[in-house]
Amino acid sequence: MVQYKLYYFNFRARGELIRLIFAAAGQQYEDVRFEREQWPEYKPKSPLGQAPYLEVIENGKTFQLAQSLTIARYLARKFDLAGKGPEEQSEAEMYADQVLDLLNEMVKIHFEKDETRKAELSKKLFGETIQNTLKVFDSKIAKNGSGYFVASGLTWADIFLADFLGWLGDKKDALITPFPAVKALDEKILKHPRISEWIAKRPKSDI
Repeated sequence: MVQYKLYYFNFRARGELIRLIFAAAGQQYEDVRFEREQWPEYKPKSPLGQAPYLEVIENGKTFQLAQSLTIARYLARKFDLAGKGPEEQSEAEMYADQVLDLLNEMVKIHFEKDETRKAELSKKLFGETIQNTLKVFDSKIAKNGSGYFVASGLTWADIFLADFLGWLGDKKDALITPFPAVKALDEKILKHPRISEWIAKRPKSDI
């Protein structure tokens, strides 16, 4: 029997994609959350001194991974959520990396202390960058016939996009309405039985 333990701070952000993949796969795992003041206790145990990190325990041996997208790719391959064959898998990774770029920009804005600079970054992200990216995504999803990023169906990249869109809050509807394929994909992810169950019960937390 394989045991999975996810270690991360007691908020969503970088760890949430991993939890959503576990949910989609119906895979049990131990969700080890800690507060920032507890980090010195866990930091030496992480392979890179970073969180999140994952422990996989099997046959008495422990395998560790850090970096959120590395963990996500690993679990997606384990649980058949990576795409079929190297081409689809690479496509899924490409789109996931693009979503990560958007998430990184949002995090940058969140922590920007200069209010003028913060307003400039926010205007560009919400008034230009997200729309341009969603336009590309919408065209791809609409053309491949599956309703997802790749032709074979659901992958972790679709889950990551829906996770990111959830961070848009009250801006979300206006941003995705012009892109019907993206909107339909998001709705499918949120209605996925295991994902919707997780979202309904997950702890409330900030970025």
